[in-house]
Amino acid sequence: MEFGIFHEFPARGAGGDADAFAHGFELIDGAERWGLDVAWLAELHFDPERSVASAPLCLAAAAAARTERLKIGIGVQVLPLCHPLRLAEETATIDQISRGRLILGVGRSGVARTYEAYGVPYAESRERFVEVLEVLRAAWAEETLSHEGKYYRFDSVTVVPRPYRPGGPPIRAAATSPGTCAAIGRQGFPIFVGVRHEPASHLAPMIAAYRAAWRDAGHPGRGQVYLRFPAYLAATEAQAREEAEASLIHYYRAQGALLADSSRRAGVAEAAERARQAEVLGRMTYEEARRGLVLIGTPAHVAARLREVRDELGMDGILAELDCGGRVPHEGVLRALRLLCEEVRPGVG
Repeated sequence: MEFGIFHEFPARGAGGDADAFAHGFELIDGAERWGLDVAWLAELHFDPERSVASAPLCLAAAAAARTERLKIGIGVQVLPLCHPLRLAEETATIDQISRGRLILGVGRSGVARTYEAYGVPYAESRERFVEVLEVLRAAWAEETLSHEGKYYRFDSVTVVPRPYRPGGPPIRAAATSPGTCAAIGRQGFPIFVGVRHEPASHLAPMIAAYRAAWRDAGHPGRGQVYLRFPAYLAATEAQAREEAEASLIHYYRAQGALLADSSRRAGVAEAAERARQAEVLGRMTYEEARRGLVLIGTPAHVAARLREVRDELGMDGILAELDCGGRVPHEGVLRALRLLCEEVRPGVG
């Protein structure tokens, strides 16, 4: 099973942006040193109290240059906000710098206000996602590219550099509903499913829909599934809770406010569901979250839960969010990463 972390480069208060970057790269260095498989970098915009990770490809290039073994994932690049040719150039460049260690996660994002800031209607996000992904893959694969679509038109363009790997970096797609999972399964991409607090039983229908669509489309194998979830590790359950609880609850309240805001904006088709989720997150407690896939505790506890979830869902890897909410002390996040690599991973296999 692939072991990864998901990191937002959270804003760090008095230390400012400089501390956010310094702490984030210390985590990258620890991941390289302690044998983690992949570090996933968020893309977040216009939220200065949350994160400085507005340019994940820049972060990926820096991470690739300071590591030799660690894979670097983008989790996720918001395709409808990208120019596809520029994205093809920059991802191919990072693929070369890393010598084939880039994994490109792609998605649409549910933050409607980001689309408004960029001047892109959220109602166009699905169509734009499909077209940008089509151009991106063609630009990596073809020496000369011509394209005429709804949003972009090119004639005889050659993207340089060429990717390090023929055909370009591997792509994984984010999914949050059975319909989206099935659509990705038909296309033949691995998926990540983001968890806030939900139990494995809530995710099982989505994964089943994904794998059924994968199989019906004639793809070999069963399709790979990766889970992103809040996690934290310490020597005792009490210490883990003491260090992570306030940050986790802050995350739920902030996400609830974000979903409520998105539910009121133009072009959001799932407005009622987002409003419902906002209400749930607005009153979520630590005890309720721990009943789902929120893996906070000792290394033995987390390893046991991971084995259970792996067997129940057939997952292929994890993206553990060790600083969910961005308010866990930095020293604790580093310690949790080391425990994940050195004590949890050997107990899961």
